[in-house]
Amino acid sequence: MPTLDPVAIDALLPQTQCAQCGYAGCLPYAEAIARGAAGINQCPPGGDEGIRALAALAGLPYAPLNPAHGAHRPRVLAVIDEARCIGCTICIQKCPVDAIAGAAKVMHTVIASECTGCELCVAPCPVDCIALVPVPRSHPAITRPRAAADHARTRYQARLARLARLAAEAHARKKGSRRPEAAAPAPSAAPAIGTPEHKRIAIAAAQARAQARRERAGSP
Repeated sequence: MPTLDPVAIDALLPQTQCAQCGYAGCLPYAEAIARGAAGINQCPPGGDEGIRALAALAGLPYAPLNPAHGAHRPRVLAVIDEARCIGCTICIQKCPVDAIAGAAKVMHTVIASECTGCELCVAPCPVDCIALVPVPRSHPAITRPRAAADHARTRYQARLARLARLAAEAHARKKGSRRPEAAAPAPSAAPAIGTPEHKRIAIAAAQARAQARRERAGSP
């Protein structure tokens, strides 16, 4: 088997990031193919066409889709029943391309043009308010499939970078909270009686008291 470039393999994958292949995303699957740890027939979204493209690139014989990873079917799109959504954010956390908009305790919605139909948001929904519908003929996955795949890859990479940054920031905050509290400055010791500093403070205090008496005497 020739040495394979995982980036070239990844470029042939549909970028749904659905994990049906048994790997966390398209690039990890591509890397597994490149090192001979995975077959070229483990991607249901890519279907027969994708397998043949991978076989040609890798110089390997064609093999039908392995049914252990699912069956090929037309692309789908996730749709949230917004009236039933409870704003739990689980689907937002599961979406590999940040195609769901919303916030905690706020209704969520799928950004249709960004959805890859990975289905990862469906099963975890606690109120079963997410359905899968056929992709409209106007969807980028139909009209510009390669450009749509490249765009999905970019969004997937951006999400991974964001999560890594947030994890690093949380780690830094956690480390910072473990630092010992800075010691409060010790109060200045009172000057010893009879020293010039003690006399200066005593005179200033006496002058302040005299001033206060004059002001009270002069008030009506």
